[in-house]
Amino acid sequence: MVKDIRIEEFDYPLPDERIAKHPLAERDRCKLLVRRPDGTLSEHIFAELPALLPDDTMLVYNNTRVINARLRFRKPEGALIEIFCLEPVTPSDYAVSFAQTERCSWTCFVGNSKRWKQAPLEMRLEIHGTPLTFRAERLAKEGNSSVVEFSWDNPSVTFSEIIDAVGEIPIPPYLNRSTEESDRTDYQTVYSHIDGSVAAPTAGLHFTDRVLEEISARGIPRRELTLHVGAGTFQPVKSDEIGDHEMHSEFIAVPRNLIAELAADERRVIAVGTTSVRTLESLYHAGRLLALDRWNGEVPQWTPYDTTLPDLPVADAMQAILRHLDAEGTTTFIASTRIIIAPGYRYRVVRGMVTNFHQPRSTLLLLVSAFTRGDWRPLYDFALTHSFRFLSYGDACLLL
Repeated sequence: MVKDIRIEEFDYPLPDERIAKHPLAERDRCKLLVRRPDGTLSEHIFAELPALLPDDTMLVYNNTRVINARLRFRKPEGALIEIFCLEPVTPSDYAVSFAQTERCSWTCFVGNSKRWKQAPLEMRLEIHGTPLTFRAERLAKEGNSSVVEFSWDNPSVTFSEIIDAVGEIPIPPYLNRSTEESDRTDYQTVYSHIDGSVAAPTAGLHFTDRVLEEISARGIPRRELTLHVGAGTFQPVKSDEIGDHEMHSEFIAVPRNLIAELAADERRVIAVGTTSVRTLESLYHAGRLLALDRWNGEVPQWTPYDTTLPDLPVADAMQAILRHLDAEGTTTFIASTRIIIAPGYRYRVVRGMVTNFHQPRSTLLLLVSAFTRGDWRPLYDFALTHSFRFLSYGDACLLL
């Protein structure tokens, strides 16, 4: 049973010196480890990726952009309160929330929470040469997070402009360093343009305009989708068995034309990053739920392993989504997903992936293990013995 898998089976020694603290000066000069379907491994440079992709490939990547989600307020008596924005509450739509000109509320983590009692926090700042007061008021606590309302007294300024001006890019905690000015560009993919993530889809960090142009020159179509990466991506599996681990929810948005292409099933889909993998595989299971009229807007964690649901062809699942979009009169499929991809999972849409090397005992390592049918350890042993760099700013692999 998938739920009985023990996370200790997905541990490996990762010395701190193997964790890349910064990216290479040239993104596409990082190492690329290629694993072919028969399990053979070969070492390359990421710039070689276009030539390594099969001719019938369709490359799909996540266009989300990391926001300056970490805000620091200082109380009059000196206490520093850190507010980490996770997802919008009112309005709940990301784009609409960023465009607000007076107030909005977000689910947030609050650092030094005990020092923040009732009074709103304030900071004075200047944007576009105009002064304003930016306030944060905690409306409610929800578990280990809080609902925080932000307000400001200058309607010519949007929430997006405020966090761009005073917020920080929230780099991963395992880098063990403070955010630097270089992270503002280093921690964004070159194709990011939809604001909403609190962590980068890091497999995409290796791409350059040159690599993308070479991929297109080979006649390989490039397609975009959106998954806003949540802070839960850094959450380790603390339970002994994965059945006791609760997956975080993440927002996804997929354009109708991509879903129609997936329904045609004419090309090998290679996903850039685990976020694209989760989105594409979630589409299939959303289609299963829609076909049974059991759709409520979210793909639950264990849906992929529910044997009471019909085992549909991919084309049928995508057609169910297309009918749903037509009925709703919209051209974008918007949902949330909690699925966990672990050994025993059967991949339906994704036939290859570009990804990084992930933390020990993580759900991302479970996802890679599922794709390699449990053969992840030789891949990681090769990387460790051949001086590959690990985690967000590290090297990449291509799994076929």
